[in-house]
Amino acid sequence: MSDKKYKFDTLTVHGGLNPESWYGSTLPPIFQTASHRFSTAEQLSDVFAGKVRGFIYQRLRNPTNEALENRITQLEGGVGAVVTSSGMAAVHNSLIAILQSGDEMISGNSLFMSTYLLFANVFKKFGIKVNFVESTALEEYEKKITPKTKAIFVESVGNPKMDVPDIEKLAAIAHQNNIPLVVDNTMPTPYLLNPFKLGADIVVHSTTKYLSGHGDALGGIVVDSGNFDWPNEKYPDFEMFKERAGEKAYLDKVWREIHINVGTSQSPFHSYLTMIGIDTLAVRMKRHIENVEKLVEFMVNHRKVKWVNYPSLKESPSYETVKKQFSRGCCALFTFGLSNQEECFNFIRNLQLVYNLANLGDCKTLVIHPYSSQYVSFDIATRTKLSITPDLIRVSVGIEAIEDIIADFEQALDKI
Repeated sequence: MSDKKYKFDTLTVHGGLNPESWYGSTLPPIFQTASHRFSTAEQLSDVFAGKVRGFIYQRLRNPTNEALENRITQLEGGVGAVVTSSGMAAVHNSLIAILQSGDEMISGNSLFMSTYLLFANVFKKFGIKVNFVESTALEEYEKKITPKTKAIFVESVGNPKMDVPDIEKLAAIAHQNNIPLVVDNTMPTPYLLNPFKLGADIVVHSTTKYLSGHGDALGGIVVDSGNFDWPNEKYPDFEMFKERAGEKAYLDKVWREIHINVGTSQSPFHSYLTMIGIDTLAVRMKRHIENVEKLVEFMVNHRKVKWVNYPSLKESPSYETVKKQFSRGCCALFTFGLSNQEECFNFIRNLQLVYNLANLGDCKTLVIHPYSSQYVSFDIATRTKLSITPDLIRVSVGIEAIEDIIADFEQALDKI
């Protein structure tokens, strides 16, 4: 594409495409190969040495994956990206490239199950201390910052707590202390929220969710704004990467030090499917938001529903932050409560159209009872701390006809 500043909806369709290099193909070819041939030893040596850019081995780089990296970089407004095999790989790589044994980081406590376990259990084994704070309590972040703190991490919309941190204020706190802010932007997608415009430094996604949108392709991505300068006195191991890659020093470190050595490579086929999914991202997100707002309104007024948690509701503690940060809607996820776990199970059993499964961001409407599924191995105290209660059902609202979604929820509730 030219340097013209295209609108977001246009970039979802055209971003990352290079038909001139693909024999006119308007979709990225699937380069399903483990390695690439070179005509001379000198050529291969130059690519290995980084003198010229090229493709050597799929674990290092792949042209199909690169097309996806370029598209999401454009959508988020960053300087570059590294696509990974899953969203959890993206979360892991984004932070392990910054942290080492003896370091600390701060994380909001409103986290996806596996992210919490990674921080609470796995990082501890590597001598990295994660200090958890209430995600929306800015003063708690400030209190936890020490000379050892090297990163702050939050989800832009907490899953499934449904709270929304003030990213602009949190970025200011981080930068006053020479610390990068890493934001998991999976829930809103760049269509609804651009964390870089609010001061975030690094964005991660599970591309499996809304970016792919069809529940067919696993993947993740780390996107860098290029704005954090990685001061030598706090991040001395970044010096060689800054010399080599300049504003892309962080991405070079993620890729060269972690990604290719841990082996978190994305499948080219999954990148291809994700590119196709992103073609309709803007259209789908509009429909997701229209549907979730109507379903939430129905659920708020239903006599058997005890409570509804959606950040755009006026009674939500995050309502003012949502108004400040979002203009097109917040997300297509919400939670609601029934009287007890038995009622939740009966409701799910009664559903006819809606699927009960462990995913979100699909075109289809999905529900799950997190307490008895994703968090079933957590002790009760931890589940309570994470706001995972027996009466809670999480809903990922799809793009079906809203009349059919509401009718299915209504008949399932009526049978309780």
